[in-house]
Amino acid sequence: MTATADRVYRWAVKPLTALKARADAPAMAHPGPRIISGLAFRLLLLTVIFTFAVGALIIVPNAASFHERWLRDRLQAAELASTAVEALPYSMVDDEVAEQLMTIGGVQAVVVGDQGVRRLLLQAPNLPRTPDVIDLRGRGTWARVVEPWRTLFGHPDRSIRVQARPRYRSGDYVEILAPAEPLKQELRATLVNSLITAVLVAGLAGLMLYAALAVLVLRPLNRVTRSIERFAGDPESDPEPPSNRRDEIGQVERELARMQGEVRLALRSRARLAALGEAVAKINHDLRNMLSAAQIASDRMADSADPAVARALPRLERALGRATALTRNVLDYGKTEEPEPQLRRVTLGPAVTAAAQDAGLEHSDIKLVRALPARLAVTADPDQLHRILVNLMRNARQALSDTPEAVSGTRPPRLKVAAEARGTRVHIRLEDNGPGIPPRIEERLFQAFVSGAGREGSGLGLTISRELAEAQGGTLRLVSTGPQGTVFELVLNA
Repeated sequence: MTATADRVYRWAVKPLTALKARADAPAMAHPGPRIISGLAFRLLLLTVIFTFAVGALIIVPNAASFHERWLRDRLQAAELASTAVEALPYSMVDDEVAEQLMTIGGVQAVVVGDQGVRRLLLQAPNLPRTPDVIDLRGRGTWARVVEPWRTLFGHPDRSIRVQARPRYRSGDYVEILAPAEPLKQELRATLVNSLITAVLVAGLAGLMLYAALAVLVLRPLNRVTRSIERFAGDPESDPEPPSNRRDEIGQVERELARMQGEVRLALRSRARLAALGEAVAKINHDLRNMLSAAQIASDRMADSADPAVARALPRLERALGRATALTRNVLDYGKTEEPEPQLRRVTLGPAVTAAAQDAGLEHSDIKLVRALPARLAVTADPDQLHRILVNLMRNARQALSDTPEAVSGTRPPRLKVAAEARGTRVHIRLEDNGPGIPPRIEERLFQAFVSGAGREGSGLGLTISRELAEAQGGTLRLVSTGPQGTVFELVLNA
């Protein structure tokens, strides 16, 4: 439970506290970045961009449509004028009449094409520039979009030759020659009106969109942010109830309220565990003093000649040793965190020998078998590696000493320590031939206060050993267990 509360505090409360600290910072310290990086500013910027994009989508088609409509109107007027010319004998028109007809049609010349023959109905004047040709009979979309802008930004003396299929007469096509300047003036006026209309319409639509998003998104997000900041400042404060919305934001609010409730319970549990830890530390301190006094008394009893005392003394010493180890393990586990491992090259042979001595294997009936390659070394913290090996060997010694086979001598107790290098990792296996770990605690073996070495274990050795192994970049796991023995594997970097 302590580890769970610590993880909750580290991953939930500390980030929220940092968020609250940033929220409490003076607003004028960094006004620019805070405004620019805000969600409201980004949403407003996107609205402006989309507004102009919608305006462009409105203006460009309007310009192309107006440009083509203006040219077709001139073609129709010129085509009607050409019928009047053809009504005269030999299609002869004097200059004054031709000028009047071209003025009415707004063109400079009219040509009719029929079966490959071009007939000039209205004479074209001399032009300072070669006219551009626009064939309305077959144009692509790109040409329709580009031609209005060529007219708008073209030379003032530019002229246009326009060809199209006739509507009021026979023939293959009707061609007119018209100045581009009148078209440019009307196109400019039309674009200005279209731009004003597009900006007004798109601006109104963008404003409505921004207002809707502000109500539907920004306001709920601000409420969620305030709830997080309030919780970070005072986790015990009354939470703001989530809204009844059924969308994703409502789901976020409900999940946030649920997580805040879980964190609040974890913090309360952490506070209770902290108080309990202080009490346990005091009890352990006093208990160690009592055990030291009892140890002194037992040493004095060793000189007694009473046979009953001599028989009871070993059991008393073992009980005192277990009690002392229990208090030491509880205090070690109660530390807030282990110091950072000081990694270095450690030769396994001497490390295993030293651990076996401290685990009490040298003067026991347990046979220690070493299968270690010469000069095989690992990258580890020497002290923490020693603690891991001592815990594993002490657990094996306790399990082997309590088996009926070991007491009767039918199966001599044995502990084998083997190691091999596999790539960049070194696998260390500790195999005993004890009775195995009960199935009811096998899955919870690495949890605190769960003992697999018998009822007299503290249940903290394996928990501490796994934490130490992971801190050094390694792993500790139970490979197998059963009536034939138990196998643990420690993996460290080579």
